[in-house]
Amino acid sequence: MENKKEMRKWLEDFNLNHPLVIAGPCSAETEEQVLKIAHELKDSKVSVFRAGIWKPRTRPGGFEGIGEIGLKWLQKAKAETGLLMGTEVATAAHCKLALEYDIDVLWVGARTTANPFAVQEIADTLKGTDKIVLVKNPVNPDLALWLGGVERLHMAGIEKLGVIHRGFSTYEKTKYRNIPEWQIAIELQNKFPDLPLIIDPSHITGDRKMIFEVTQEALDLNYDGMIIETHIDPDNAWSDAAQQVTPDTLKQIIKDLTIRKTDDTTDEYSQKMTKLRANIDVLDANLLELLGKRMKVADEIGQVKKDANVAILQNNRWNEILGKMILEGEKKGLTEEFVLKLFKAIHQESIGHQEKIFNA
Repeated sequence: MENKKEMRKWLEDFNLNHPLVIAGPCSAETEEQVLKIAHELKDSKVSVFRAGIWKPRTRPGGFEGIGEIGLKWLQKAKAETGLLMGTEVATAAHCKLALEYDIDVLWVGARTTANPFAVQEIADTLKGTDKIVLVKNPVNPDLALWLGGVERLHMAGIEKLGVIHRGFSTYEKTKYRNIPEWQIAIELQNKFPDLPLIIDPSHITGDRKMIFEVTQEALDLNYDGMIIETHIDPDNAWSDAAQQVTPDTLKQIIKDLTIRKTDDTTDEYSQKMTKLRANIDVLDANLLELLGKRMKVADEIGQVKKDANVAILQNNRWNEILGKMILEGEKKGLTEEFVLKLFKAIHQESIGHQEKIFNA
């Protein structure tokens, strides 16, 4: 699959002067709930109404979606509001029903994207469709797997494709429900700059109070749109209550978001950026120089440990360094999350250097 300008055509056909907005409840619960939310969103910047019809749950016993009857509610919502309708599909049966009920936008969920067999089944079922099909990132941080899902759909002759960034699962406790790992989405943008990229702040944050912050960060990175879970009574939603916002809150979020220009061609801007980027280049070179020196010290430490027959990993020392660096990082305006990632990478590289000494 190659990047082509035509990848953006379906998005451009909306003729929007703002990012694409997809919104609606995590799950369709009742006909009244679906219609009420749809009407609340009718006269807003929302273009696509979303509602989960089938809900893959981590453990059995939870609400797994209302099923086919919910598609009838979406049909009625479309007839009454004119909004396009969207839902997640995970099996061939889901796809057939979604097509039968003329659902406009389909997306492949994170758990499904992680399974190439399931994605291929969906691609085969949707072969040649003119529906918009979006692919959420897989639960694990794997860009090849994410793009693989898009490629399978592309090979099935599906032209209206896009991706949804919903964050990645982790065992670590962070402020996010699913950590963004922004660099993965940025790498995808670099490979396919014309493949529409949509942020899913609801699943990244798991917390309605953080929706605006993450959405703005995505727009600052030139994302093309957002998919935000919206409910008339979020606290009593049948699924994912904590991450849903009210229609009024959604409208305020959209109003408060700042849309950035993709570039500025003025001489003043170009001169300032040239100077600042030159400074960055120097600092980056200095960082690599320092890291190289640090690894030479790690080599010497490895030799001392080898000579004394002492194990490479010293947990007490590592925890001491990590705690100290987190505190120092805070003083310099660095987040704990960044410092942890940075020093874990440095520590792993140091261990690798010492293992080479031990195995020499």
